[in-house]
Amino acid sequence: MVNKNIIALGFVSFFTDLASSMVTSILPLFIVYTLHEGVDKLGFIVAIATFISYAFRILFGYLSDRLRIVKPFVVMGYLLSSVTKPLLYFSTTWQSVATLRGVERIGKAVRSASKDALISAYSEGKSGKSFGFHKMMDIAGELLGSIIVFVLLYFWGESETLFREIFAWTLLPGLLSVLIVLLFVRDVPYQHHEKAFDFSADKRLLPILFFYFTFIFFLFDSSFFMIQAKESGIKMAHIPLLVILLNLTQTLLSYPLGIWIDKIGAQKVLLLTFVFGILAMGALRFDLVVPGFILLGVSTVAGLNAIRSYISENAQNRGSLYGIFYGGVALFAALGAIVTGVIWKHFGVDMSINFSLGGIGLVIIFYLIIFHQKG
Repeated sequence: MVNKNIIALGFVSFFTDLASSMVTSILPLFIVYTLHEGVDKLGFIVAIATFISYAFRILFGYLSDRLRIVKPFVVMGYLLSSVTKPLLYFSTTWQSVATLRGVERIGKAVRSASKDALISAYSEGKSGKSFGFHKMMDIAGELLGSIIVFVLLYFWGESETLFREIFAWTLLPGLLSVLIVLLFVRDVPYQHHEKAFDFSADKRLLPILFFYFTFIFFLFDSSFFMIQAKESGIKMAHIPLLVILLNLTQTLLSYPLGIWIDKIGAQKVLLLTFVFGILAMGALRFDLVVPGFILLGVSTVAGLNAIRSYISENAQNRGSLYGIFYGGVALFAALGAIVTGVIWKHFGVDMSINFSLGGIGLVIIFYLIIFHQKG
């Protein structure tokens, strides 16, 4: 059985990501087709939103270990995110969108490492299963959020007014998630470490994290998948269906993948992450948009669960490692979004996809070489 604190955290993430999905299911379309900004501006917004959170993820992961304070960071992070999303209602420029997304990502940065430290503390030796369950609830929330957006667009039609009203209504599930974490999640049950804080023992874990960071740099953000879907002829009102498919794939596979990680190891599942990533980009290259979203979902959920479990099982200072993990993802995803947007804007979508395919291919080759040597 999964610990009741992890179940509660699962519902916290469910409602938080329901609100997030209501935003992300339409935000790229809102930026490009309502505000009439270019794909390069979308790239900058994705980059700014992730890059701003970089230092905060590492900082609060470190503070979680040093001060032995966990739950307050989780509460503060969820609260900041819940009150920021609705303010997109008032956005009229890409700069204002970027600012609000950046602040919202700071909220995620404050809570991310501490939340994973809580899950790890209550995992009872089954970190793969615990993170798999949590990710399943996380993505289930995203799934419901994208379904809500699709129904609204289908019956009321896409319009600027509807987009803005969707942003405003995200306040309700956001505040509900804050109440759950306040009332039903206990703080981590330790008050001291047996060993003094020493990061030197965790340096050996950094190479595998760097492989994942490099992969994230080359893999398209889902926002670019959505724009390519629109450019390939899919109606705007139907694009949330692709987001539903992406989230449904992750929801169905997260828990089984977590169990599989416990059985065969995180390193092997990480290799599958890279393989499904290059298959997703290959599908996009040949305008196979629907398979592309499915393959992206498999790659995303496998990678996140594998790395989080790997840190849980091997790190001495988990909060710090989770901080580095989320910070690295933020930094490399930000740089990748900028590069993707610029290449797409100036050289076309085919060139940007080819750049992605080549980069992920190199990641797989070098990972296989090093993994084979260690094996």
